[in-house]
Amino acid sequence: MSQTTVSSLVLTVPPPLTEHPASVYLSTLAPLSEPTMKRSLNLIAQLLTNGEADYLTLNWAALRYKHTAAIRAALVKNYEPATVNRVLCALRRVLKEALRLELISPVDYARAVDISSVKGSKELRGRALNQSEIDSLMQACFGDRTPAGFRDAALIAILRGAGLRRAEVVKLDLKDFNDDGEIKIRCGKGRVDRTVYLSPSACIIVNDWIEIRTKTPGPLLCQVNKSGRVVQQRLTPQAVLFILQKRGREAGIEHFSPHDMRRTFVSDLLNAGVDIATVQSLAGHSNPTITARYDRRPEERKRRAAAQLEILGR
Repeated sequence: MSQTTVSSLVLTVPPPLTEHPASVYLSTLAPLSEPTMKRSLNLIAQLLTNGEADYLTLNWAALRYKHTAAIRAALVKNYEPATVNRVLCALRRVLKEALRLELISPVDYARAVDISSVKGSKELRGRALNQSEIDSLMQACFGDRTPAGFRDAALIAILRGAGLRRAEVVKLDLKDFNDDGEIKIRCGKGRVDRTVYLSPSACIIVNDWIEIRTKTPGPLLCQVNKSGRVVQQRLTPQAVLFILQKRGREAGIEHFSPHDMRRTFVSDLLNAGVDIATVQSLAGHSNPTITARYDRRPEERKRRAAAQLEILGR
């Protein structure tokens, strides 16, 4: 973009939040979705203005087809299809709010959003961990007799046993967990989004950690400093990633992501014969189609079927 074009896209004084299309769009999102889509909007602003604007200071109403087409082209070069499509979705939604707020004409809006999504690979992302790998992870934690070992065991028990997202597990407070395994997942403003349940064996692991953590109100999963002292400060989603990577190395298992624990949760419930509507409810998905994407059983079934076709060796 030329400097003149960039300058025309940067607002010196952002409009009120009630008249700001990006702010209006973000206000319609669930609390867990808002940070992700805000990062998407900031990425758009940075690409269009060479880093001079963020989502609040970008003049969304000035965007035309030449801008949206340039964004799509830049994204395709540097990001995976899923990321590209997420950013383009955010872009279209903000422009739709600009149309509703009468900041952009219907003709300019129709032209600006006339950009196609990117077709991605049909190969499923991520994997499900098998029971042996989960056992190895737990053994790695059990072998660490420091408070961090007990906390990490509780973290894995919750991720594996309740299928929580990273952002959900770090927001849990002590009051959200009952001794009988009931866990309240709260969305914005303290409202309960859904209720999930841990197995008795997982409850024991979490209660072992609470005995060390004490019943002091605050985050369920706290930080542990280098001296081994429990600090009543909430873990971050990034800390969850580091913990799982560390325990995975200690257990000597193949690389996995925190979200793979969630895929494992869904796959194992479906494999146990639980109906998809119940699994959808436990996972907090908006529809069963999303739940089906987490199912890694078909690949395992194909692998077992292929193993039946033996070929004579030398």
